[in-house]
Amino acid sequence: EDGMVSISRALQSTDFPADFMLIASLNPCPCGFRNDSRRDCHCTVTQVERYMAKISGPLLDRIDLHIEVPAVPFGELTTAAEGTDSRSMREIVELARSRQLSRFADSRTRSNAQMSSRELRQYCPLSKKCKMLMEQSVDRLGLSARAHDKVLRVARTIADVDSQANEGETEPIKIEHISEAINYRMLDRQFWS
Repeated sequence: EDGMVSISRALQSTDFPADFMLIASLNPCPCGFRNDSRRDCHCTVTQVERYMAKISGPLLDRIDLHIEVPAVPFGELTTAAEGTDSRSMREIVELARSRQLSRFADSRTRSNAQMSSRELRQYCPLSKKCKMLMEQSVDRLGLSARAHDKVLRVARTIADVDSQANEGETEPIKIEHISEAINYRMLDRQFWS
């Protein structure tokens, strides 16, 4: 989280830079078919809980996005894709990144993911409705302080992507941005048991 790793051997400790992005995947259960509309899962709740317990809570807490990726139906595999093409998506991402670079021009921070607690308070002000939704999420989903901050960072990024604001202006975080960010915390929702 601080972009460094400390290696301690004998009586010495050395710090190394360790700024990386972790991308991981796992099946929803030992057989891999939980919540699959085409195949039956035969795993018991105990088997699923044991399987998911292999991933520690503190590790999951440090992962920003948890999403389910369902199987793609055959019909969708054989038809032309709809939606935003890669070139347009790249332009949207570049615009969002430029908003972040402008926001943090006078800081060591380079992206929303790196915001400190102070920067979260500064750049992620929430409306009353957004605060209520965050409070409900913390209470009902049992979000940790770390997960709360990750939701805010992701919501800030979603707002940057969704922004219609002019260059140099910041789009406020809306309730739909908070809601979407919370939905990316799937493993916090006891979905697997």
